[in-house]
Amino acid sequence: MAATAAAAAAAEGVVIACHTEEAWNLQLQKGNESNKLIVVDFTASWCGPCRFISPILVDLAKKLPNVTFLKVDVDELKSVAMDWAIEAMPTFMFLKEGKIVDKVVGAKKEELQEKIAKHMTN
Repeated sequence: MAATAAAAAAAEGVVIACHTEEAWNLQLQKGNESNKLIVVDFTASWCGPCRFISPILVDLAKKLPNVTFLKVDVDELKSVAMDWAIEAMPTFMFLKEGKIVDKVVGAKKEELQEKIAKHMTN
């Protein structure tokens, strides 16, 4: 059921929150298989800049349904944050075909939009 809900959410162009390592791994696998650009928002509930950029990310997800947007709370999934060497929030990782192709550290709306546009076309 959860996988179906996530698939429906992805079809609607929303940010998919990964609350478990299993959900995280499933979303990465699906993204790699689809060859879509994946934008991962590493965030924290206590982070002011994260709260600022969150609605902007939701808006981008609605406008760009061909991009997969994932959200990982670094306190909820500490092991994932450690595996990805996340040191500041928000950190946005851009993945394509299973590889990291870019990164934005900080709530930088313009840079985030530029990197998405760049990697959607590559």
